[in-house]
Amino acid sequence: MRVTRVSTLVVNARLRNWVFVRIETDQPGLIGWGEATLEWKARAVAGAVEDLAPLVVGEDPRRTEHLWSAMDRHPFFPGGAVGMSALSGIDQALWDIKAKDLGVPLHVLLGGPVRDHVRMYDHLGGGASDAVYDQATAEAFAAGAARSVADGFDALKILAVPRSRPLEGARALREAVRLMEAVRGAVGDDVDIMVDLHGRTSPAMGIQYGLALAPLRPWFLEEPCRPDDPAGLAEVARAVPVPIAAGERSIGLREFRALFEHRAVAVAQPDVCHVGGIIGLRRIAALAEAHGVALAPHNPLGPVATMVNLHLGFAMPAFLIQEVMRADVPWRDEVVDQALVIEGGRAPQPTRPGIGIEIDERAAARHPYQPETLVRWTHEDGSIADW
Repeated sequence: MRVTRVSTLVVNARLRNWVFVRIETDQPGLIGWGEATLEWKARAVAGAVEDLAPLVVGEDPRRTEHLWSAMDRHPFFPGGAVGMSALSGIDQALWDIKAKDLGVPLHVLLGGPVRDHVRMYDHLGGGASDAVYDQATAEAFAAGAARSVADGFDALKILAVPRSRPLEGARALREAVRLMEAVRGAVGDDVDIMVDLHGRTSPAMGIQYGLALAPLRPWFLEEPCRPDDPAGLAEVARAVPVPIAAGERSIGLREFRALFEHRAVAVAQPDVCHVGGIIGLRRIAALAEAHGVALAPHNPLGPVATMVNLHLGFAMPAFLIQEVMRADVPWRDEVVDQALVIEGGRAPQPTRPGIGIEIDERAAARHPYQPETLVRWTHEDGSIADW
């Protein structure tokens, strides 16, 4: 068997463009799908897929480790987030082909299921565009959380912290607490609430928010400072009695090794579209397990990435919970031949060969690439703010 063509299909999803990778083989009808979505970098990733394609075309797609190493090591310059995202999408598509060729679901090829179902958490998003939240925002978050619970979820994530200067005053802390109180009041004590700080805060301010929110029992705090600052994350972890999570913007094993060696996180959040696909994420998972760190893979991306994460969740012992985006665009389920099944906040084992879904290319063509909405956040004095 040989790869005959590697191409991309870009589908607009408003805040981002999904970048799907399509790999064709010389076996009639046998193609593989992967996802290489990287926000605000869709065209760059599509180009990077083209750059890597010559390393794969003509090769046996079942040699996944060999081809991963070729894509990682043959280019002289490291790929960064763009190059690793391209590699990730190609790697996923190769595994899809391998599992389809064997006639088994992907998780079987990855060692078989280690659990009966995968726990999912709902992502409520966040509208933290103002310095503080108003009452309507708190009420909207509470209503959204109640809907998630009514739909069967017992875990959800919110962005309770607005844009933040290196040091904020008591007012910002009060508003973050009020929003969290509204959500906790809406869902009760039996629902796990994760709070994403989105790397908006300095370590000092992350500690302040963490201490203020701790009495409301967040399940974990995500990115209480920039993810490329493992020492800062470790400082927050030592000061706040809430587990710390990070990793969605880390793109390789070395970056995660630094997080683990600093004891900076209790929960690692690798993204299968950025860390080198299935091979890259499994290496991170093994290192996490060796350090006693749980896995909650980052996934606000498209339907292919969601299914790949689902298979990995069934196959990884250190797996904790899986993020899912349900309502970003109404055509999320239209562009695939089978919608994701979630029952009572849990996903059952996929049974179809490979990743388990195919892209409906006609439906996808109805939503072509469009430039994403630019996010231009500033503080009240006009200086640039992290979002």
